[in-house]
Amino acid sequence: MSEQPVLRVVTPDATPEEIAALVAVFSAMGSAAAPAKKPVAAWASHQRRLRPAHPHGPGGWRASGQSR
Repeated sequence: MSEQPVLRVVTPDATPEEIAALVAVFSAMGSAAAPAKKPVAAWASHQRRLRPAHPHGPGGWRASGQSR
């Protein structure tokens, strides 16, 4: 399997510095990492606003008054 060049210089009067600048720009564009997720603080969590599940079934009324 023969590898083809990724970048081909068409203009013969390009300096090595210009080619190096292009290679640096293209390599920086390809290495963009996905932004990391920020952890959600406990006080800002959406679960805090939800009501807790009420116990059901036999003895549920008694368990509903007990603290968790």
